[in-house]
Amino acid sequence: MILADFACFGKCGVLQSSFVGFFAAQHEWVIDSEERALTRKIIIDGDMGTDDAVALCFLLFDPRVEILAITASEGSVTAAQANSNLQAILAEIDPDRYPRMGMAVASDEAPAINTTFLYGPDGLGNIGLEAPTKQHLQPSEKLIVDFARQYPGEVTLVTLGPLTNVARALSRDPTLPDLLNRIVITGGSVNGIGNITPAAEFNFYFDPAAARAVVQSRLTKSLIPLDVTRHVTFGLDFLNELPPETSRIGCFLRQMLPYAFRAFRQQWGWECIALNDAVGALAVLEPELFGFVEMAGDVETEGELTRGATVFDRRMPAEWRNNMEVATSVRHDAARQAIIDLLQISGRACS
Repeated sequence: MILADFACFGKCGVLQSSFVGFFAAQHEWVIDSEERALTRKIIIDGDMGTDDAVALCFLLFDPRVEILAITASEGSVTAAQANSNLQAILAEIDPDRYPRMGMAVASDEAPAINTTFLYGPDGLGNIGLEAPTKQHLQPSEKLIVDFARQYPGEVTLVTLGPLTNVARALSRDPTLPDLLNRIVITGGSVNGIGNITPAAEFNFYFDPAAARAVVQSRLTKSLIPLDVTRHVTFGLDFLNELPPETSRIGCFLRQMLPYAFRAFRQQWGWECIALNDAVGALAVLEPELFGFVEMAGDVETEGELTRGATVFDRRMPAEWRNNMEVATSVRHDAARQAIIDLLQISGRACS
């Protein structure tokens, strides 16, 4: 599997979730010099909503990855709000090393949809988080291309939102597939059941042309679809399992997440929440928790009822050529615990 190599550290083999739990209990990471030399370079691209913020809380403090940049995209919030959220999240959790930040630019093709009922008008639980200063940022797609050129073959691009920036980066530099190591995409749906429409998952629905451009590209792709991420849910006990309020991450999450719990219950009667993008990010760190299958897929861009639907050739025999590996299963209890453990580690790192 493509992702299976991601968590390998020299002689230690794949970093198992039990390893994470053990070191969470020990209150620190222990990474030797050989393992540190194998830290992977990643760029995170997302629309900076609640589940993106949870993912950033554990990715930014994980010594297995070096985050070169975080690039904002339009999606669950406007481009301007995504840019503000990115700067505000980083200021709030204050990691030891600040990655470069990329600016979201509004898409002319954005659909007229409103998802703020789940995560608040600001996408972060309506907690009034503001960027301390408005920085001048480079466009997200330029930052992606620049780092891919600077570190050819070394950078993994992790997408947690619509694929607008990636499609623009491909247009900006058609050699991008030769420069990036791989792309890990949170989005799409294998079984044809969506979350924003009956047929489409939100990230692919928001910009289906971009999704199709990325799926059809020569990029080495791993897809973490809605079928898998929706199986990892978090009940109200999750709030008691977060880092303590005395840590920056604990304080931030305890302010932000109650809005989501209220919204999921009011809208759908759920007593739990889904954090799809956080689960997608977990696949980068803990791929052994997921089962992958090579598949041939494409994205519908024009259907009145099927805009953004992900279509896979599962005929016997299939006629399309496989173009991505797709997560088809997840050890959901272990994945949930891994996210809790990673957040606890991060909370101790920023107390």
